[in-house]
Amino acid sequence: MSSLEPLEELTAQIRSSPKYRHVCIEIIRNLGSRELQKTGSLKKAIKATRKKLHQIAGAYFLTRPKYEEWMRKLRDAKKTGCPETFRKVCIEIMKHHHSTNMRLKNIDEFYNALFSKLPPIRSIADVACGFHPLAIPWMRSSSTRYYAFDIYEDLMEFLKGFMSLAGVEGHAEARDIMQNPPQVKVNLAFILNTIPVLEQIEKGAGIRLLNTVKADYKVVSFPVKSLGGKDKGMRGYYESFFQRMPQKHWDFWKLETANELVYVIKSLK
Repeated sequence: MSSLEPLEELTAQIRSSPKYRHVCIEIIRNLGSRELQKTGSLKKAIKATRKKLHQIAGAYFLTRPKYEEWMRKLRDAKKTGCPETFRKVCIEIMKHHHSTNMRLKNIDEFYNALFSKLPPIRSIADVACGFHPLAIPWMRSSSTRYYAFDIYEDLMEFLKGFMSLAGVEGHAEARDIMQNPPQVKVNLAFILNTIPVLEQIEKGAGIRLLNTVKADYKVVSFPVKSLGGKDKGMRGYYESFFQRMPQKHWDFWKLETANELVYVIKSLK
C-alpha cells in the first residue's frame, strides 16, 4: 500500500462531510498527515483531524453561513445608494462569526483608533480573515488592494463578491497559511486571533507566520476570553507571550479593547 493512500482516504472522508466540504485540501492534508504519524491509525487520524478543524476554524462560526442570502442582502443594500444601509448589512453578517462579533460594539472606535495612527494605506493582507473583510467600510482607506486568505473556499467566493460591491480591488484565496503563507508585500497586514490557533497545531508556527508576512505594519490580536466568554487569565498569558517573542526588527504599540489584546507592529527593516 502506498504511503499516500491513507492520507488520500482521510482527505476524501473529511471532504465528504457538509461541514468540511469547502475546506481547502492543503490544510486537511497538513493536519491529516500529522495525525496519521501521531496515531498510526486512519480511523483515529480522521477523528482527530475533524476535531482539530473544529478547534481552529469551525468553532468560530456562530451559525451556519448563508452566503447566497447574505449576498442578496448586500446587493439590495448597495442598490439603495446609502452607505449606512450597506454597513448595517455588514454588521448583521459579522455577528455570525465569533472573531468579528466581539469587535462590533466598538467598531467605529476600533478602526478610528487604528487608522488615525497609520500613514495612508494602499494595500492590505488579511490572514486567516474569517469575516473581517466585511469591516472594509470602516477602514480609512481608498483605492486599496485587499488580499484575503482563509481555509474555506466558499467563504473566499463570497468575499470576492463582497469586495466587488464594496468597490475594493480584491483578491480572496483559500490556502493553508501555515504551510503556504502569503508572499505579497503590503502596507498593512491583519493577523487577528490567528497566532494562538496556529500554536495549537505546532508550537512556534504562529511566530513563524508573523515573521514571514511582508508588511510595513501588522495588526496582531489575541483573545482575552474563551469562545464561551470565560475569563481564564488569557490577557495576562498573551501579554507575556507577546513580550517573549523576538522583536529585533520592529517597534509596536498597543490598542486597548475590552475583548482583544491588540498590538500594532511597525517593521523597522
